[in-house]
Amino acid sequence: MTEEMLETIREHNTQCVDQEGISKEQAFALRSGNYDDTDPKVKCFANCMLEKIGFMVDGQLKPEVVLEKLSPSEGADAIKAMLAKCNALKGSDKCDTSYKYIMCFQKHQAAK
Repeated sequence: MTEEMLETIREHNTQCVDQEGISKEQAFALRSGNYDDTDPKVKCFANCMLEKIGFMVDGQLKPEVVLEKLSPSEGADAIKAMLAKCNALKGSDKCDTSYKYIMCFQKHQAAK
């Protein structure tokens, strides 16, 4: 990711930790690829982050935004391949869906 994108994520991280009432450790674990914590608040933290970044709006993934924001650092082909694998994911609600997207993005190395 670009330095600008990382700075944006850091800013939103603090806001979303406070908004969802999770610990910084829980947020760090999720960003580090640890999916053991299935607390609904952690899933809503994922949704908060994706919405603030612009990747999600009203529970819907915005592939064009993901492509625009991640392509400069990850490469358009890599992002398109990741989106092809992750785009159809659906959870029980928007928080669960966002959590599934983060897991899929990280699995395919496009969201670090």
